[in-house]
Amino acid sequence: ARSRTVGELLAPTSPFDKKCGRENWTVAFAPDGSYLAWSQGHRIVKLVPWAQCLNNFLLHGTKNGPNAVGPRQGSEGAQRSRPCEHVLDCGDIVWSLAFGSSVPDKQSRCVNVEWHRLKFGQDQLLLATGLSNGRIKIWDVYTGKLLLNLMDHTEVVRDLTFAPDGSLILVSASRDKTLRVWDLKDDGNMMKVLRGHPNWVYGCAFSPDSSILCSVGASKAVFLWDMDKYSMLRKLEGHHNDVVACEFSPDGALLATASYDTRVFVWDPHIGVILREFGHLFPPPTPIFAGGANDRWVRSVCFSHDGLHVASLADDKMVRFWRIDEEYPVQVAPLNNGLCCTFSTDGSVLAAGQDGSVYFWASPRQVSSLQHLCRMAIRRVMPTTQLSTLPLPCKVLQFLCYQI
Repeated sequence: ARSRTVGELLAPTSPFDKKCGRENWTVAFAPDGSYLAWSQGHRIVKLVPWAQCLNNFLLHGTKNGPNAVGPRQGSEGAQRSRPCEHVLDCGDIVWSLAFGSSVPDKQSRCVNVEWHRLKFGQDQLLLATGLSNGRIKIWDVYTGKLLLNLMDHTEVVRDLTFAPDGSLILVSASRDKTLRVWDLKDDGNMMKVLRGHPNWVYGCAFSPDSSILCSVGASKAVFLWDMDKYSMLRKLEGHHNDVVACEFSPDGALLATASYDTRVFVWDPHIGVILREFGHLFPPPTPIFAGGANDRWVRSVCFSHDGLHVASLADDKMVRFWRIDEEYPVQVAPLNNGLCCTFSTDGSVLAAGQDGSVYFWASPRQVSSLQHLCRMAIRRVMPTTQLSTLPLPCKVLQFLCYQI
């Protein structure tokens, strides 16, 4: 089926714009669904209220879908009374974006510091931007003000991710072969450097409970890290070329990874087993030829909030929507030169970035079965290793482990 187009946000162009540097490498939605941010190229990040976008698109039936919660009154008073557009000049080419929101009772992990320059409260919504020069800039979304400038990477900051628990722990992935962990509640203090990637690091993602970090890069392995001990848990082997994107399912039971070997794998990250393989080239290339079909390289992958759908974006000018229990895409959409994709907070819309512009499609919607909802509720609190010890019928256990 053809996916329904919702709308598009086009970057302004001029006849003197260079094509290089205009790429939109990243697009992100705020956790509460209030804002959309994307890189327009040439140093510029655009912040727009998502509800305003939906009104402009006239998306019937989902106009109020994303639960776009407006910011509460905060330290800036009237400026925070309603979402406003902002244009951020980051000073260099922007490669990565991530929204972060604070939970006040989550204390900084740095226990020896009693005074902090910045106080992040419940009304705070932050945007982190990773730049070509290795810097990370932290912005106040509601005012558009620059709060912090983090300087430690020596190469492009390729990806950013905040811990979902509201602790304002930020992890950055860079071409300098490292991942760095920052504590924004401690004024951006760098807590740890995670080393182990032999080459560039392309992407990173937290599990929903913030206990595990996945990182992928210019190698065939997928790295999993214990974020309590800052140590490597395991490597997942199976891809035949560089792995460029990763994301956990909403219940943390599954991990999707995209690779230049033309495939998306869905893993059980707790035991390192491949559960699903979504191919973008048929038949799949053998390992020795997996790097040759670069018109089928997969650029991005993301999970929908319903835990049933995955979207992927490849160099064959197609966006694909998959169900995790079906072999072939359930919907497709055309997109030339797509670079990144992500679902809106409520999963109703998929946003994909191109050359400074963003395109939107209505994602497949269906009512989840009670069985699946129960499975997600169980898997949020119980990993595969614990499930396998329960006295359950084989079919029930396989269902809970996403093996059928």
